[in-house]
Amino acid sequence: MDEVKVVVAHSERATLRVGDVFLKVDADRARVDAEVEAMALAPVPTPEVLWRKPPVLAIAALPGAALGRLGEPSTASPEAWAAAGAAIRKLHEAPLPPWAGRRRRDPGELAAELDGECESLVANGVLPADLVARNREVAEAAIRPWTPVFTHGDLQIDHVFVDGDEVTGIIDWSEAGRGDALFDLATFTLGHEEHLGDVLAGYGTDVDVDVIRAWWSLRSLLGVRWLVEHGFDAFAPGCEVDVLRARM
Repeated sequence: MDEVKVVVAHSERATLRVGDVFLKVDADRARVDAEVEAMALAPVPTPEVLWRKPPVLAIAALPGAALGRLGEPSTASPEAWAAAGAAIRKLHEAPLPPWAGRRRRDPGELAAELDGECESLVANGVLPADLVARNREVAEAAIRPWTPVFTHGDLQIDHVFVDGDEVTGIIDWSEAGRGDALFDLATFTLGHEEHLGDVLAGYGTDVDVDVIRAWWSLRSLLGVRWLVEHGFDAFAPGCEVDVLRARM
């Protein structure tokens, strides 16, 4: 009998692996609906949906392996990183999905959320004030209007699978929708700054690297407390807190 492996689990949702099948359990049906629709619309390889019985979504495993993981060196080739960049560009050039997505749209709303989170991080002793202040300054460049594109919305490095130098699929589309292209690129390269050039070479168009760096700071500042509260280690080597320290 195949083992049941817990891939990720927290209060919002859980993902289990049983052999070559992933079972995603999510009480938010709208989020599951958006994930299935996004995979159908995305012009890049995605997992096969095997069946749905809310709150469970069953999808097939992808060939190959994740491009890497946050906090660990990636052994993937520069060509694999470039291929991922090309796949991301293909997604961003696709027709917009019919829904807005879950990511915040208004720069004023984003700035207010970030300021509140920074205040909480310092007041509760989660992070030192100078580290927060410096990264809040860096993050300012990301708080601006942008032209929406079809974004993945949570394009972490371990959501992109490769076999050799070929992208075999992208998983976890529950946050997909209209969003900022540079947010996707920043999420994908978070903690792997050394591969940003390879990704952008594959992406194939000029982008504002300062905005990508700003998103690294912004995403990390907004994520640290949530990660800690949900049992993840944002202080592990190479993870979110180290990303913030790199901006000092």
